[in-house]
Amino acid sequence: MPKFVIEREIPGAGKFTPEQLQGVAGKSCDVLHAMGPDIQWLQSYVTDDKIYCVYIAPDEKTVREHAKRGGFPANRVSQVRTMIDPTTAE
Repeated sequence: MPKFVIEREIPGAGKFTPEQLQGVAGKSCDVLHAMGPDIQWLQSYVTDDKIYCVYIAPDEKTVREHAKRGGFPANRVSQVRTMIDPTTAE
């Protein structure tokens, strides 16, 4: 199944408290459970004003539906074409 990186513009995200992050994660999980097994959240990276999320889903439409239901921005959704890491250079 395809993997996607979602860029969410959320001013001040890097200053969220652990409780706020727990609330965001809980809402996302609730929406994922309601949508069924076709979409899976792998992890997210929080920066000062953005959150970058990695999801597995059948298509971009499904990722955007999750964002809509959760009330999250999905400013940019990019499908991952391949992955590289330091071992790629070997």
